[in-house]
Amino acid sequence: MPTSPHWTSLTGTDATFANELGSVQVVDAELLPILSRLSIKRVVLVPGALREPQWNVNANQLAYVLRGQVLVSILGDHNQFSSFVAGPGQMYHVESGAVYHIENVGDAEAEIIIALRAERPAHFSLRDSMSAMTDAVLGNTYDLPASAFDSFARPPGAQIVRRQGTVAVEATQRLPNAHLFDTEGQLAPLSYAYGSAHLARKQYWAALQDISMYSLRVRENGMRAPHWHPVTAEMGYVATGHARMRILDPDRSLDEYLLAPGDVYFVPRAYPHHIEVVGDDEFHFLIFFDQPTPGDIGYRATASAFSREVLAATFDVPERLLPVFPFTPADPLIVPRRNPVDPPAGTRGTAENSRSTD
Repeated sequence: MPTSPHWTSLTGTDATFANELGSVQVVDAELLPILSRLSIKRVVLVPGALREPQWNVNANQLAYVLRGQVLVSILGDHNQFSSFVAGPGQMYHVESGAVYHIENVGDAEAEIIIALRAERPAHFSLRDSMSAMTDAVLGNTYDLPASAFDSFARPPGAQIVRRQGTVAVEATQRLPNAHLFDTEGQLAPLSYAYGSAHLARKQYWAALQDISMYSLRVRENGMRAPHWHPVTAEMGYVATGHARMRILDPDRSLDEYLLAPGDVYFVPRAYPHHIEVVGDDEFHFLIFFDQPTPGDIGYRATASAFSREVLAATFDVPERLLPVFPFTPADPLIVPRRNPVDPPAGTRGTAENSRSTD
């Protein structure tokens, strides 16, 4: 069966960089061509390892710490400096062009999922940018003799290196910060008996300008109702659990596939889709959006927006045989699943593609 154009595995991709200190994995438009305005990275760091200072050329970024404790330092426009510690369930935001570094300051491996606001993100490393300049230029910059830089090696940046010396985390680096957001520490704005959503969006986090994230959990008795986002693309990462997703493309082809931990999916703007649990455990998705305040239109409210006569004509069903749709002025994010789940259309990594004909 064909591979889905909407799906791939982030954890299953070849690392763009790996050594004994950690790794970087990337899903961008080169790997998943349907991506637009969003891409995703996974960074793993062993204790004492750091991702060298760098800056993104064309994308703000939004990162979620899955495991470990990381120290993040950011130097932004107008010499604004921030340094803070982020732990599991917390997020940090870095503006495009701001130079930053990430360092594992805990005793266990750290794992960070990073969404970038471009389908083909690019970056510069501090090491590469220094190497591009001559010793004389560097000496003039720092008011030093050119010979002060004789010992600088000039191979390409290593991306992940080991700290030289010990790190001392200051008490002030554990204080609240405008770049830091405690997503899972937030009282979930949307909470049901069958699931919940923690929202990292501009309403709650002023730093966000063109990106946001929902930490979505749905239990086996719940379902993310069918919906679409009029002006918002959606990119999801499966943190835990298994789910089935169905997407309708404009050519009326139907794409349905199973998702497992480490998978990434992408839904373009205004494509109808839905998600439900497969199995007995809840799933936890990190869902990133290309807007600071995502919105959606759901199937449930749509049925309330039009008269029964219009719906009967639309579906070619006598009005008396139409279901009695519940009046819904505002769509719920998650609905209870009162009907048993249908058998899966395929297995993980495959898609059931069907094309309707007139």
